[in-house]
Amino acid sequence: MCLSIPAKIESIEGEYAMVSFGGNRYRAGLQLLDDAMVGDYVLLHAGFAIQKLDRQKAEETLKLIDEMRKS
Repeated sequence: MCLSIPAKIESIEGEYAMVSFGGNRYRAGLQLLDDAMVGDYVLLHAGFAIQKLDRQKAEETLKLIDEMRKS
């Protein structure tokens, strides 16, 4: 089973982005996406952004993850 986490792109430098979720920042490869932009939400898996996400869906998922972490 694979797990990917929604993350928000904060900055882009070349083929890499700095993304954030849960108060943490990570470097993510953008090689699998054609049109990623600062402010987009992406699915982060094994250090790569693998898919762009709708903002509302990403925020709902992050809220559920946060609720699970607190329980």
